[in-house]
Amino acid sequence: MQTGGPVVLSVIVPVYNAMDCLEKCINSIRRQTMTNLEIIIVDDGSTDNTGALCEKLAMMDKRIRVFHKENGGSSSARNVGIDNAVGEYLGFVDADDYIEPLMYERLLSAAMQTNLLMIQTSRDEINEDGTRREDVCTPPEKSEIFDTLIIMRELLLHRGDCSFCTRLTHKSLFENLRFPEGELNEDFYLLVQMLPKIKKVAVLPYQDYHVFYRMQSNSRTKDENYFPRVFSDIVVNADRVSAIVEKSYPVLVDEAFRFGMFQRLDYMLHIPIIMMNSHNKFYKEVKKYLRKNKYKALNNRFLTKKNKQYIFILGTAPKLARKIHRIKMKGNKENAE
Repeated sequence: MQTGGPVVLSVIVPVYNAMDCLEKCINSIRRQTMTNLEIIIVDDGSTDNTGALCEKLAMMDKRIRVFHKENGGSSSARNVGIDNAVGEYLGFVDADDYIEPLMYERLLSAAMQTNLLMIQTSRDEINEDGTRREDVCTPPEKSEIFDTLIIMRELLLHRGDCSFCTRLTHKSLFENLRFPEGELNEDFYLLVQMLPKIKKVAVLPYQDYHVFYRMQSNSRTKDENYFPRVFSDIVVNADRVSAIVEKSYPVLVDEAFRFGMFQRLDYMLHIPIIMMNSHNKFYKEVKKYLRKNKYKALNNRFLTKKNKQYIFILGTAPKLARKIHRIKMKGNKENAE
């Protein structure tokens, strides 16, 4: 346990209308065995009593600092925290989530032992009823140090964790970099910008970060014509990472191509059919890309047979493919019931 001395770690918590979960989140940070930390709560224009709760929590612990701002999204709130942080390392915790008492002591100890600028722990996801969900990312059996090329490859194959909430990141890595504001999937883009700057990342096996999975907070909806913008943002980020890979990790160009095709496939399988028209410029570009690269996709060893079938059909007759997909999904749902 580290006590006394200057602040080593700044933990940034963006908050918006989080009355029901904020206190549990903040208390889990206050209970850290590593005590040389500050807690920066950024109230992102909450419209309930969350702002007052933030001030109440600050009165309970002198390590807590609160900033209030107009609503601008999680990224803008995190950036306010970065701008005001005094710690050598930065951590991020979402207001819905909570962490184990040893998390930051373990991460900081690993950072000191390995002399690394980025260290990652593992996570699990908890349902609203308290049950655990299936792991999104498989934790390593023991602590390991990976070359960033391996980290990038795992991200491109959808096996890696891009969240900054599971990381301890040296503040120097944020020089001239911030979370992109007004976008979703923001952790991914910032991380792939940082990876070429460092050589190694340590990954710990402990599932010390607990993601609280709220059904109402994800993109599910009963409106079949609702289309979350995240599906557009993941395509944009696929092109961004492709450029980074081409420059810094050229041996991963096949994985990057697979990633871009997979993200476009995800887009095409979720966009409402009513939006698949000649007036939708973004849709037209995705369709054009699939059509142009569908034969190249057939030769990519990282795409599955099923991926290739969907890509080929969606690149040829996208509306027909979607109608067939909808019938298939409906049939699978009825069989499951």
